[in-house]
Amino acid sequence: MRDVPKTLSITVTTPGSSGMRSVTPSTAGRQNSLEDINLDQFLKTSNYEDTVKQLDIYYGIVKRQLLRFQSPITGLFPVMSTDQQVGSVRDSVYCAAAVWSLYQAYRRIDDDRGKSYELGQSTVKCMRGILECWVKQASRVELFKKQQSNQHALHSKFHLHTGEEIYSDDLYNHLQIDVVSLYIIFLVQMITSGLQIIYTQDEVAFVQNLVYYVERAYRTPDFGMWERGSKYNNGTPEIHASSIGMAKSALEAVNGCNLFGEKGASWSVVYVDIDAHNRNRSIFETMLPRESSSKGVDASLLLTLSFPAFASHEERLVEQTKHNVITRLRSKKGFKRFSRDGFLSKFEDKNRRYYHTGEIKDFEGNECEWPLFFIVMIIDGVFKNNNEQIEEYQNELRCCLHTDAYGDPVVTMYYAPDGEGSYVRAPSQSLFLWGQSLFIIAQLLTAGLLHINELDPIRRYLPSYNRPRRAGRYSAFQAKPGTNPRVPLILDAIKGTATDLVVQIVLIAESMRLQAMMATYGIQTQTPHEVEPVQIWSSTELIKVYQHLGVNNKVALSGRPPRPVGSLGTSKVYRICGMTVLCYPLIFEVSDFYLYRDMALLIDDIKTELQFVGKYWRLSGRPTVCLLIREEHMRDPQFKEMLDLLAMLKKGYCDGMKVRIGRLQNLISSSCIEHLDFMNQSDLSDNENAFAQINHEYIGYQSLTDVPKAQTYTEEKVSVEHYNFKPTHEIIEALRNTESIYSLCQLWGILLNREGPNFEVNGLSVNQALTQLYHRAGSLRYWRAVRYCSSLLHHIVDSISPFITTVLVNGRELTVGVIGQKETVFDKPMTPAEIKNVMYTTVQPYNVIQAVLQQEVVLYCGRLIATNPSMFKGILKIRIGWVLEAMRIYLQISGQQQIDLDNLSPYQVRILLQKVLTVSEWAVEEKLTTLQRRQLEGCLCRVPKHFYNLIWEILQRTPQGISTQGHLLPASPTLTNMSRGELTFSLLVEETLICIDKPERRQITVELLRIIATILSRNPELHFKQALDLDDILCEAFSMYCKDNGIEHKEDLSPFYSLIFTETTGYLARAAVNKVLQGGALSAQDDETDANVDHVHDETCKVS
Repeated sequence: MRDVPKTLSITVTTPGSSGMRSVTPSTAGRQNSLEDINLDQFLKTSNYEDTVKQLDIYYGIVKRQLLRFQSPITGLFPVMSTDQQVGSVRDSVYCAAAVWSLYQAYRRIDDDRGKSYELGQSTVKCMRGILECWVKQASRVELFKKQQSNQHALHSKFHLHTGEEIYSDDLYNHLQIDVVSLYIIFLVQMITSGLQIIYTQDEVAFVQNLVYYVERAYRTPDFGMWERGSKYNNGTPEIHASSIGMAKSALEAVNGCNLFGEKGASWSVVYVDIDAHNRNRSIFETMLPRESSSKGVDASLLLTLSFPAFASHEERLVEQTKHNVITRLRSKKGFKRFSRDGFLSKFEDKNRRYYHTGEIKDFEGNECEWPLFFIVMIIDGVFKNNNEQIEEYQNELRCCLHTDAYGDPVVTMYYAPDGEGSYVRAPSQSLFLWGQSLFIIAQLLTAGLLHINELDPIRRYLPSYNRPRRAGRYSAFQAKPGTNPRVPLILDAIKGTATDLVVQIVLIAESMRLQAMMATYGIQTQTPHEVEPVQIWSSTELIKVYQHLGVNNKVALSGRPPRPVGSLGTSKVYRICGMTVLCYPLIFEVSDFYLYRDMALLIDDIKTELQFVGKYWRLSGRPTVCLLIREEHMRDPQFKEMLDLLAMLKKGYCDGMKVRIGRLQNLISSSCIEHLDFMNQSDLSDNENAFAQINHEYIGYQSLTDVPKAQTYTEEKVSVEHYNFKPTHEIIEALRNTESIYSLCQLWGILLNREGPNFEVNGLSVNQALTQLYHRAGSLRYWRAVRYCSSLLHHIVDSISPFITTVLVNGRELTVGVIGQKETVFDKPMTPAEIKNVMYTTVQPYNVIQAVLQQEVVLYCGRLIATNPSMFKGILKIRIGWVLEAMRIYLQISGQQQIDLDNLSPYQVRILLQKVLTVSEWAVEEKLTTLQRRQLEGCLCRVPKHFYNLIWEILQRTPQGISTQGHLLPASPTLTNMSRGELTFSLLVEETLICIDKPERRQITVELLRIIATILSRNPELHFKQALDLDDILCEAFSMYCKDNGIEHKEDLSPFYSLIFTETTGYLARAAVNKVLQGGALSAQDDETDANVDHVHDETCKVS
């Protein structure tokens, strides 16, 4: 038993009593139980009558402060009690949660005189009211599944009494993923507690579609919990950590939930895409402790990481984020929502929806303070059993309470600083219902009237492995990372981590001939016939099955969008209409894009796949991965490496991950099994789904030496550009007389541009001819021709969108484009169609092969940044054109200039990318010259740690700005519009650097700026009166070098770029000091400059 914190003493009027009385509710013991122990044992209050009396007091408060304002028609609640028009979904859910929490507390009373039932039904009315409003907008859900935009978003505000739309999409930012997620979380909590909220199959289908709605939160910029998007309040949505965290929690909560409760059937169960959940989880945890690119810290993360979402159980990350919020946003009267938040501030123009550029500077230090977050911290303290935290915030909250006309305690909505050291309190005639709801929940908890397990019946507050096991046929988030619930937990004594997660592997050979040959190498495989009655499917067949999930013609809803099934989804065993099915992963799909043809890449992908599944598996049961070995693999020159990999797997390990190869029939019992009970036999197509076995009369290959190998093809690279100016009949003649595959590709390309894809030559259309050439070049592994054809056929890498999103949420941006031409920035998640359009309009016209080669590099960057973020240290914007240039420079440096980057295999391109990204690790060992190192790092535009903060400090001392190569980085309005640590400022600086055409000059400019920053930091009295011209300083440093070494001064600075770092530092420092003495001022900074100096803002840029 543990001590219960002192509750907040509140003054209330008891119904029926004549006067005011102070009630400090009696307390009851509470224990942080890991299992579902009989609660009554811990929640017995010392005096039953006293408990009833206290509950009745709270019943009165709930009736007067919440239920009085619930619409009798829709069941919705307004934001403010005086609002008669607008019902808010978010506020309604919190009000329903408070009413429900009192319902839960009353359930322990034998005779509640009907109060419990009334409270429960009021909750149901609200939750159903929201559902009905949204069901009317089912067409929006359908559109949103295809394109996530504000125009298709479910509304967050409705007419309070009619439930009709009240604000159009143009007048209000409805796209708030966290609202739908919050609704799903509480829907599951309330159904689990026994309330019946969902009535019909139509509603079940709609909730399943709400799951599809939030699944892509990780790549959907929305307007967030504060409904305004970026902190500039200019109508721009952002990726918000709080929205992604809420979505992650909602997906975990609803997975396998029966919406009809205990009385439900198999068709009222909700399914979640485990891979969508994992993407949300990884991206959410990557973003923390930041909220978004413009908001380094935000109080909304408290509600995401604590009650009600409990979105992460990574303790270090959660504590770091909470600490950030508390230290940077906590104030006397509450928490600020985020820095420079102008909402309700005295400086905010209430007549304008959006702010002017630079206006948010006025709000700094004048942000409203919200006592709501004191309550959030009290509830957090109860869940953590931290009495000190509870008491600390209760003391803070006491100063923010007043009583209403009934004598009930009221939490002030906000306090606005008046600029003179005191505060203007929010008007007291209206109740802020969100704040009152959380206050009632906090009071019930601290009074010992409500147990945390009653407020959180699905135990979100516990890590998944400590939650009660949900019995049933459906997968559940319950396994600890690295554990199998059927096997005792073994802990690694050194790391303290679970070590016994085993990834099960089934090897499927395409034919008996292949199986026989593999057996000679000691590798046992099974053919599709041998695993029967289990069927081996492509994941595309599983997509077709899932498309039946959530279909409802009455509400005009289709099923699951045709999104790919990821690595975790293909690691489950499925039971579908009496069949048992195992799917092979996406890496074994024969796709349009050519990457699958590279055996070395496939081998690397298999290792990555197994590592990924082992690292991110969160379900009960073991993952089972199907490795498919095809006959075409056997003919590949690198098949020997594949055999080596399989031999390693046979030993039970893959790069430190435990694996077990076995017969599928033996592995099923320990697998994770998902029953897809929503399918009908009539919906299934015939057995054509299953992966087919190839049968041969001759099965005699005994070893690899017997197998006819695919030939390796080489030819001289020939350009046929001159045919662009020749008539079509000459091109057709050339096609007939040309043997060179690459020449044929180019000639067909000219015809494609001139005559179109359907132009025929000898009965063959241009498109058909290119497709044939593409497959021919692919079988010969002639990568230059493969890429050229692939580009002409407008191919796009499979599932490229999640990789771009991964780069973005790691605080980076991407650009694609050919150097010297216009680049396109990927600064927000994009659909495959948008990516395809960019590639073939901005890259292909200037370089045909780069249209696909740049896609490859984007894909590899997305994979690498997820597994090795340190490789991208100091790189803010990954410019793919420049990355390819760095790879070309490396080939020249290493004496491989005869190798054409366009003709390297995909695996070689990936290895080369890793090489140039890690230049600092091998530069000394491989004896790179300083010039070579500057060239490589300059291509990547890599900068040292805290570099962008140093530029901010230089700008503060340089009112006229910094110029280089004709480009000016202005001090004004940069310093007023932006804050030191935000991504937007860092990107502005990066844009300035990229204007420098030579990568080595770019890198030496970075060195120069660091030196100037050091000089200024050591001499606080210095500042520049003129613009800081970096080109002047570089030229002066070079002329000093020429003078010292008796060299004739030239325009070409190349000799200077080759000097070692210590030498250039000396010359640059001397030249910079001269510049300071010539154009600087040795006096204290004048008032005009002082106005520009921002105090050190602590939202330090994360790029380091």
